[in-house]
Amino acid sequence: MAGIHRGWTPEVFEAAARTAGFELDASQSAAAARLVQLGHEIVRRRGLFGSAPRGVYVWGPVGRGKSWLTDTFYSAVPITGKRRMHFHEFFREFHTRYATHRHEKHAGDRAVRELLGDSRLVCFDEFHVHDPGDATIMARVVQSLLAQRITLVATSNYPPTGLLPNPLFHHLIEPLAATLQNSLDVVEVAGPRDYRRARRPGTPAAEFERGGYLWPGTDAQLARAGLAPPAPAERQRVRIGARAVTARAVRGDAVWFDFTDLCDGPYSTIDYLSLADRFRDWTLSGLPAPATTGRDAAQRFANLVDVLCDRDRRLYLVAAAPLTECLTGDHLPPDIRRTASRLALLPEIGAPVAVADQ
Repeated sequence: MAGIHRGWTPEVFEAAARTAGFELDASQSAAAARLVQLGHEIVRRRGLFGSAPRGVYVWGPVGRGKSWLTDTFYSAVPITGKRRMHFHEFFREFHTRYATHRHEKHAGDRAVRELLGDSRLVCFDEFHVHDPGDATIMARVVQSLLAQRITLVATSNYPPTGLLPNPLFHHLIEPLAATLQNSLDVVEVAGPRDYRRARRPGTPAAEFERGGYLWPGTDAQLARAGLAPPAPAERQRVRIGARAVTARAVRGDAVWFDFTDLCDGPYSTIDYLSLADRFRDWTLSGLPAPATTGRDAAQRFANLVDVLCDRDRRLYLVAAAPLTECLTGDHLPPDIRRTASRLALLPEIGAPVAVADQ
């Protein structure tokens, strides 16, 4: 893709969209124009000590093209000092480095410097905060980024004031929300179309290109998917740092978990990242009906899907009901909408077919 230079216009985004098989809607065009402006500002910046251009916070519903816009922008900016990271990955690495320097006065600043080096531009995808303990840390991280003259571009399903939506803890996110609003341009991308769900027939899915969704998970359906049900003797504990989680089976770099074991326990996104490092092929069985799914378990499931999707892991889901039923319910967290959009790309394997009355 052509770099950002004099005369570079939103037409670069329009051409990329045509190649991907769609046309920019109004909100995408507005976001593209702001990113083009930012690209010019970054290129014109002189030296590491000049004023950093004001960053952009792109937010909106799932599947509206936020990550695509940021990817297109990131690929086009002709500078070497740039990093694009999924937020979960960055936060895991930050925690590791912060722990190393935790007794130092400016441990957070040092951890950021070690992670990002001389980067001038950092792009975070899926910027979300759900853990109250992370809210204060993230405020310091963002302040450190800005103090080090790093331009930040972030995508999220939430506006800054909508982060950490749990009303019991929302006050903890207010300093971070204020920093984001004061330091970045907040751009909403909220067109009417979910592009994940609307891909053309025959076009391979961008996420979970392999794998499948099976319900209710009969032996015949499992056989069609090439899955052999675990034997009781295969059940084992899998280490995650100092802790462990029960797996129904471990077969080389393939693992089979039950929903209750993996999502209804005290496991974090960092734990799921650790597991995704070890296993490439995943089967998760026992996805329950919404009436029996706790909110915390559903949020962990959403975090797990994010990790597996972003790490390009193959996933088979074995559920008690159709996907639309399992991920529908007033008590489920807002992130479940993003999860549903992503999992809609999984082909249904051997789903029951309704037969019309003769």
